[in-house]
Amino acid sequence: MDFQIKQTLQQKLDAINEFLHEEIYPLEKLFLYHKWDELFPSLEQCREKVKTLGLWAPNLPKDTGGSYSGLLDLALIGEVLGQSPLGHYIFGCQAPDAGNAELLHLFGTVRQKEQWLLPLVKGEIRSCFAMTEPHTAGSNPTLLDSTAELKNGQWHINGRKWFTTSAEGSSFAIAMVVTDENTEKHKRASMIIVPTETKGFNIIRNISVMGEEGRGYFSHAEVEFDNCIVPQENLIGQRGSGFALAQERLGPGRIQHCMRWLGIGERCINISKQFMKKRKISSTQVLAQQPLMQAQIAESLAELAAARLMVLQTAWGIEQNGFEQSKNMISLIKFHTANVVQRVIDRSLQSLGALGMTDDTVVSFFYREERAARIYDGADEVHKIVAAREFLKN
Repeated sequence: MDFQIKQTLQQKLDAINEFLHEEIYPLEKLFLYHKWDELFPSLEQCREKVKTLGLWAPNLPKDTGGSYSGLLDLALIGEVLGQSPLGHYIFGCQAPDAGNAELLHLFGTVRQKEQWLLPLVKGEIRSCFAMTEPHTAGSNPTLLDSTAELKNGQWHINGRKWFTTSAEGSSFAIAMVVTDENTEKHKRASMIIVPTETKGFNIIRNISVMGEEGRGYFSHAEVEFDNCIVPQENLIGQRGSGFALAQERLGPGRIQHCMRWLGIGERCINISKQFMKKRKISSTQVLAQQPLMQAQIAESLAELAAARLMVLQTAWGIEQNGFEQSKNMISLIKFHTANVVQRVIDRSLQSLGALGMTDDTVVSFFYREERAARIYDGADEVHKIVAAREFLKN
């Protein structure tokens, strides 16, 4: 594995980092204090600037309107963008749109690409992904019970989903629903495009997460499909391929999540550093001179560095050998990096004292939001079992 970063990529990373400091960080106050009416227009202005810089949608190929140059490159870009909760959105590579766009690019029909993929890549519309259900185990998609019945060339969809991220304001959902109840468990479900304006697509609520409902892109909805009818041609891929498509969607997404978490950890350490070097604890000393605080910083630096190597090795392995050969490493980095970032954020918050509990810095937001890192895209326990079983089997 070559650790040297290409000069062209380093220039791109430097440009993204500069953009973060000059354009994105100043907007975080609006975000943290929920000044949505001021925030959203500013985000759109930033997105247009990113497009003019040629840095838009680094997760998608250039022939679709993106700027993708390789998974390893994307991982390093994701690390930089992860330093702000606004980073991925402003650069057009945010979940769930990124995963939905990748699905449509790989498996969508010509019509689906023209109607949904192209405007999604351009940032003209948003989408959501409806898989998780409140009453079934999210870690086992084979248990889903939302259904789609094919009648006279149309899918009749019924069921309830939740944690449908960014449903509010989305133009369409990709719904994972059961289309064949009596077949083999990994072939029961399919993925179907559902325009959100369709009768029977009902947003029940934006779920309050750690005391915050959010708005628009920055929200998680509970959604009801009440005899929601869409054309048969809205099926993505083959009937019964939902589970396989989910793995295609979530696998690369976990690389991006892990690198984003590393960016979050780095941002939190730097906030701690700036604070501790100025925070007086006596007439002659600042907090940064305390050996205990130095030890905690060292622990965070070491844990982030080790996790970073694991994630980059996994991304490199996927590029060399394909996703199938790297599934075990993906499980390892998913639970390991999620726990690392949680510990790093916690230490950073502790170092800030009372300030850490406020929204005057972004650390408290990361503390609340990224607790979910150990749950979404597969809970820690599931990934540990998968990794151990694969090791013992082979």
